Amino acid sequence: MAWGQVARRPIASLLSRAQQQGAQVYTSSATSQTHLWSNHFPQNGMLHRRFSSEVPASEQMGLIKQLRERTSAPIKDVKASLVSCNWDIEEAQKDLRKRGVILAAKKSSRTAAEGLLAMAQDEKRAAVVELNCETDFVARNEVFQYLASSLAKMVLSVQDPGKLVFPFAPAYLENMSINLDHPKLSGETTVHDAVTEVAAMVGENVKLRRGFMFSTAGHGVVSSYLHNCPQPGLGRMAGLVTLEAEDSSAPLDALKRVGSSIAMHIVAQKPLFLSKDLVSAAALENERDVLRTQAEKSGKPPMAMEKMVEGRLRKYFEEVVLLEQKYVVNDSTNIKTLLNDLSKEVGSKVTIGNFVRMEVGEGIESRPEEADVPQATARAA
Repeated sequence: MAWGQVARRPIASLLSRAQQQGAQVYTSSATSQTHLWSNHFPQNGMLHRRFSSEVPASEQMGLIKQLRERTSAPIKDVKASLVSCNWDIEEAQKDLRKRGVILAAKKSSRTAAEGLLAMAQDEKRAAVVELNCETDFVARNEVFQYLASSLAKMVLSVQDPGKLVFPFAPAYLENMSINLDHPKLSGETTVHDAVTEVAAMVGENVKLRRGFMFSTAGHGVVSSYLHNCPQPGLGRMAGLVTLEAEDSSAPLDALKRVGSSIAMHIVAQKPLFLSKDLVSAAALENERDVLRTQAEKSGKPPMAMEKMVEGRLRKYFEEVVLLEQKYVVNDSTNIKTLLNDLSKEVGSKVTIGNFVRMEVGEGIESRPEEADVPQATARAA
C-alpha cells in the first residue's frame, strides 16, 4: 500500500508535468498558427500565399494563370519567378519586373523584323512610328499594340520640329516621358523603359526602330492610309501624302477624299520620286546603263538603240515617279491628271507637297547595320 502511494506520486507528477508542457506546446502552436494566418490575411482582405513552398498542383496552376494574366510574361518565366519566391504572387511579380531588364538585354541581339506601324494625326500633322518584334504572334499582342499606339500619339503631341517632313531614329524618343494607362502597363516612365518592359512581358526582342512626323504648312491636308490593320491606327504598310491648294478659300473636303485614295495608291504602287525632275542623277544614269546594255543585245544600229533606251526610260518613269504612275483606282489615267481634275473641281491649283511610304521590316534583313536609321520613301516637291 505504501509502495503504491509512493509509486503513484511520480506518475501523477509526470502527468502534471506533461500537461503543462502540452499546454505550452499548444499555446506556442496556436500563437504560431495565428501569426501565419495573420500574415496570410492582410488588413486589405487580399489573399496572398507567403507561408509554404508545398503548394498543391491545382493551386500552382491557378497562381501561374493569375501572374501570366497580370504580366503577359512567358509561362516558363512566370513559373520560375513563383518557385524562386516561394509561390508568393506579389513577390514573383516584382521579381519578373527586375528580371525583365536582363531578359530584354539577352534578346536585344535577335533580329526583330516583324511588328506594326502606328499612326496618329490631326488636321495638319501626322506621326507614324515602327515598333518591331520577332514574330507576328507578338505583333497581335494587346500590350504590344497599346504601346505602339501610345508612341504614335506621344510623337504627335511633342513640340513641332519646324519641318514638313521630319524622320527620326529611336534616340529622338528614348529619353522622353510617356504616360501609359493599361491594366498591364501603367504609370509614367521613359520610352526606353516602356519598350524594355514590354519586351520582358512578351519574351521577344522589341525595338522602336524609326518614325516620321509629317505636316502641311499651307492650305491643305495630310492624308493617310494603313494596310493590314489589326485595329484603327495600326498596320503593316503606311502611306502619307500632303495636298495643298493655292487658294486659301478652296474647300478641303475634296482634297481629303482624293488624298486618301492617293495615299492608298502610294502603298500599292511604291513610288520612289514625286516628279521626273526629282529623280536623282545617280538613279537615272544607272537605269540608262542597264537599258543600253539591253539594247546592245538587239544588234540594231546606234540610232535605233538610243530610241529604244529613251522609250524604255519613259516606262521607268511610269514605274517609279508618283505623278507619272497609272492611278491604281483607274488605270486609264495617271496621278498628274487626277490632280488636274481635282484643281478644276475646287477652283484652285492643287499640288502634292510631300509623300512617304513605310513597310514593317523593310531593309532589316538585307541591311541590318542600318536597321536603326529611318528608311522610307519620302520625297518633297
